[in-house]
Amino acid sequence: MSVRPARWLFLWAALLVSNAAAAARDPAAIEATEAGIKAAYLYKFAAYVDWPEKPVAASQAFVIGVLDADEVAQELERIVPGRSVHERPVEVRRLREGQSTEGLHMLFVGREADVRGALRGSAQPGLLVVTDNPRGLELGSTINFILAGEHLGFEVSLDSAQRHGLRISSRMLNVARRVVPKA
Repeated sequence: MSVRPARWLFLWAALLVSNAAAAARDPAAIEATEAGIKAAYLYKFAAYVDWPEKPVAASQAFVIGVLDADEVAQELERIVPGRSVHERPVEVRRLREGQSTEGLHMLFVGREADVRGALRGSAQPGLLVVTDNPRGLELGSTINFILAGEHLGFEVSLDSAQRHGLRISSRMLNVARRVVPKA
């Protein structure tokens, strides 16, 4: 039985969910599970995005910034050691409101963060912005997490991707809950 590459992302997330179902039903475990799934998605998103060519040394890290989502940052830090994105080691950088996004390749803006303020400071080309906010795409992110019932999914803005010079793989778009076309 073969599995399509785009489905790998969701199989991995499903594995995290099934492991969580076996865990105790205390609220901290459920929250940590959601953070783990989001971290897995963030890491896998990078494989389905083409960034603009930059004169960068191959040894330079692929940097994922996490703004006001410590649980997600912790899960990412657990997932990424020894892994790479586009043949580059992965680094997780925790950010707070007002900190620079310079040097980031991906920025995850947590649910409690000021999305509008974070996006104002993240207009540089080549930055994939992922949010966890019901109005994330409307406010300018490229990918936004959404809950559909008890299932975590995502939506994509092709207009935002184009503004940042990013190309999203059709395999990823095929599994998105919603794709907002270019204007």
